[in-house]
Amino acid sequence: MKEKIKQYYLFILAAAADIILWYFYPDRGITAVKTAGEYFIEMLLFIPPIFILIGLLDVWVPRKVVENNVGPDSGIKGVLISILAAAAAAGPLYAGFPVAYTLIQKGCRISNAVIFLGTWATIKVPMLMMEIKFMGLDYMLVRLGLTLPAIVITGYVVEYLIGIKQAAASNLDT
Repeated sequence: MKEKIKQYYLFILAAAADIILWYFYPDRGITAVKTAGEYFIEMLLFIPPIFILIGLLDVWVPRKVVENNVGPDSGIKGVLISILAAAAAAGPLYAGFPVAYTLIQKGCRISNAVIFLGTWATIKVPMLMMEIKFMGLDYMLVRLGLTLPAIVITGYVVEYLIGIKQAAASNLDT
């Protein structure tokens, strides 16, 4: 029983917060529950197709292809592929996490997976077009010029930190 509670503690905490909110502020509590329900329905619409695509990626794309293109020795090519693939992707950010996980399982370098997720979250082709339309080309170029290096740096920092953590864990095992 404790394992189930640990596994779902965040959900239980959110449900308890909704109940408390509903008790003290019924109108806000109802709004919170409706919003949560809308997000749940949205996830139900996006997650099944994403899992189908992940299954196809897992079966159809050989590990060697992933390793050669975004793996440990891919260099700048891996960074560019990660950026371009994510910028062309569709859907909310939570759909990108299973894709990144599958890529890592297939041999993708951690930094490239982080770059993929960062790009998925901040740089999409339709978003760039909207920025040009409403904010102007200069704004889009400046934002892109600041965002891309930050994403790449973050990818390498995360990879470095994970390497330190794994090294420390392996030292504890010995």
